[in-house]
Amino acid sequence: MESDDRSVDAPTASAELAALQADRAALADRVVQPWWYDVLLGLLVFVFLGSYATGNWWVIGGAWLVAGLGVWALTRVYRRLTGFWVSGLRPGATQRAMRVWFWCCVSWGAVALLHAFVEETAVTYLLVAVSAACGIAMTFVSRWWTRIYVAELRGEL
Repeated sequence: MESDDRSVDAPTASAELAALQADRAALADRVVQPWWYDVLLGLLVFVFLGSYATGNWWVIGGAWLVAGLGVWALTRVYRRLTGFWVSGLRPGATQRAMRVWFWCCVSWGAVALLHAFVEETAVTYLLVAVSAACGIAMTFVSRWWTRIYVAELRGEL
């Protein structure tokens, strides 16, 4: 790393560091989405995953469209509210929340695979229930992810 050979005294460095910390704190206040964002995201996940219980490709295709447009709209709203977008797959402490979400998806996939081979009403209801559980989990994982990210920005982790 090159240096422009500027000498910075301790008070100036402290002031600059305090300004950076204040900017990160302001950013941490700005990144928290409204509660309805998480609820809508969870509902979109349920609609998308739950559509597979119907076995009807028109319903599944419609759910893909609704979920895709819904996530696109939520992304636009978030960017409008905060001025930027943060990837959920970013490295850092937020990976804990993503691992929980990953295992939720794995459990849904296992039940969906079972549903593909066993055409019984009980398995269909199980798929709907797991889809609903994944939607609820997405609501809470989204909020948890945000709390972890805010804590990172504030330097609390």
